[in-house]
Amino acid sequence: MKIAVEKGQDKTVLADGRQTVTITDIEEGTSENKGIPFFAVRFENEDGYVSHRFYQSPAGMPAIIGLFEQVGIEAKEGQDLDTKQLLGKQLTIEVGERSYTDPETHNERTLKQAVNFLAS
Repeated sequence: MKIAVEKGQDKTVLADGRQTVTITDIEEGTSENKGIPFFAVRFENEDGYVSHRFYQSPAGMPAIIGLFEQVGIEAKEGQDLDTKQLLGKQLTIEVGERSYTDPETHNERTLKQAVNFLAS
């Protein structure tokens, strides 16, 4: 079997701590359990990458607005935000782990994710 390695797939997951990164990819989807729309952002630098999902829900909107504002895109009431505007933007994030209980298996899972978005 031949397995193609695409650009960026040879990178490792970023170490915990503060990282200056560039947004290199955005994928859209819907959550597996509740059908909530989300976009997944790939934060990347020369040392590696981390992906983070942003859910379009009342609880998720502060993180979405914070991300846009940290890269210099103002969020105004009545205007739509376009995730394509995030591509290529640079910022500083804090990389860490979060544990939760999987609703289907009831097993604990741990994700590495980006938190605390800071202007760079």
